Amino acid sequence: MPIIAPSRRRWTIRRARALLRSRGPTSLMFRRRVAVVAGAVAIGVIAVLFAAAADTAGEWFERFSRSWCRITLVTTPLGFMALVWLTRRVAPAARGSGIPQVIAARTLPDLGVATLLTMRTAIVKVGLTLVAILTGASVGREGPTVQLAAATMALSHRWLRVPMRASVVIASGAAGVAAAFNTPLAGILFAIEELAAAYEQRVTLLVLSLIVIAGMVAQSLVGDYVYFGAIGATIPLKSAVLIAPVAGIVGGAAGGLFSRLTLAVALADHPVSRFARRRPLAFAGSCGLVVAVLGVVTGLTWGTGYTAAHAMIVGIDAPLWFGPAKFASTLATAVAGLPGGIFAPSLAVGAGVGNLLRAAFPDGPASAIVILGMVAYFAGVVRAPLTAVIILAETTGSRGLMLPMFASAFVADWASTQVCREKLYHGLSRTFAPAR
Repeated sequence: MPIIAPSRRRWTIRRARALLRSRGPTSLMFRRRVAVVAGAVAIGVIAVLFAAAADTAGEWFERFSRSWCRITLVTTPLGFMALVWLTRRVAPAARGSGIPQVIAARTLPDLGVATLLTMRTAIVKVGLTLVAILTGASVGREGPTVQLAAATMALSHRWLRVPMRASVVIASGAAGVAAAFNTPLAGILFAIEELAAAYEQRVTLLVLSLIVIAGMVAQSLVGDYVYFGAIGATIPLKSAVLIAPVAGIVGGAAGGLFSRLTLAVALADHPVSRFARRRPLAFAGSCGLVVAVLGVVTGLTWGTGYTAAHAMIVGIDAPLWFGPAKFASTLATAVAGLPGGIFAPSLAVGAGVGNLLRAAFPDGPASAIVILGMVAYFAGVVRAPLTAVIILAETTGSRGLMLPMFASAFVADWASTQVCREKLYHGLSRTFAPAR
């Protein structure tokens, strides 16, 4: 048996103790990894539960609006007023989409976690978003899922006494997007284009890890699915050369207009914005009345607009006024100040834009034209063209349409900047920036 010198034995013991301190179960590195994995698993579970609850709430309102259509002229404005009052009183950081909050929290993670990404705020946001869906508001669950995902990750870090880093805020928000739509590639690109100001290599692995874990958990609960169904749309090159740029200009300009109007109410100083700040409940009630009137008159603009968008994607004719009407309904909801996202409603408005383009190009493939309109409008609103393309490719299974979609998205991004210079989510994030 070999004899170990006392000095070497002491050196080995010291090294083992040092390794245990730096990488053992009590070390910061170990606890950080556990916090990330646990948070990612929780994000996958919570995203699925939230999606199921939102779908159920949408179905309940749909049945109510069919049976008691005219009553919504009262219940929807009152619901908007109640939601804004509750949000301002209980959790002011829960208003709006949720993505601007995550962008603001990224700049100062410690302050952001303490103010914008608390579990109280996330729970209030989820509850009030579900109530907003029950009132017929033109909101989606995707933006709130991003804030909920970041708050869940912040909670796991708090429990394990690990400081929250900006890269973790980015990665958890991206995991929320991926789990909400079942679009892992879109989650990665959303982190690059929208959440991260400077994307570093070390963030890449973290984003990928969280998206893989959250996505696998979500798929294990609900199975693999395509959000709008596997459409598999294609378009001939000769048609794409003409239609894609036109879709980009029309959709991008419309998306830029939505962003400009939303930011004008939130940040500018004019009679409408002053009224919104001085009389928030009256302003919210007015917005709710606009949503209710449009919903009663059209019967199509309530909620996320998923059903109408899906019908147009598969080639079913829709009224030409759907796009402008859904645009107005979504704008009224977005500026009212209640919790809720704009991802899904924006896709529905984009389908309406594509439906208008179908009338201009009657000989083109209907599904492909509608999808190009969706890509263009969505890219115009969020100013994230790569994310727009990948989301539509993954949610419709139309990967054969990717080159025309890229053309439309990049043209739309340019067209949007001509109407609104500032990116929507980044502009709104200034209203949530933690005080230094």
